[in-house]
Amino acid sequence: MTEFKDFSDSIAANTQPNREWVDCLQALWWAQKGNWEKAHDIAQDEGSKDGDWVHAYLHRVEGDLGNAAYWYNRASRPVKQTECLQEEWKALAIHFLSSNG
Repeated sequence: MTEFKDFSDSIAANTQPNREWVDCLQALWWAQKGNWEKAHDIAQDEGSKDGDWVHAYLHRVEGDLGNAAYWYNRASRPVKQTECLQEEWKALAIHFLSSNG
């Protein structure tokens, strides 16, 4: 299992995410790398409540809180509006790392 520090360190060290990671981790990796479009495409195509959750976070990053709220609701997650984006990114990454096996 990949640890959070290794995941975070890989963003600066690598040009591509680990292909063995679930799509949600790959989307978060690209988001932190600064490629919002790639992250958004992966999250949107993921097709599950997990993907919807990452999709919601990405719309918060974009500043589109109304669209983010829609995706949080689809993901059955509480709508985030004031939580620090970096804290939410870390919480998402830790969640998906722990479930990625």
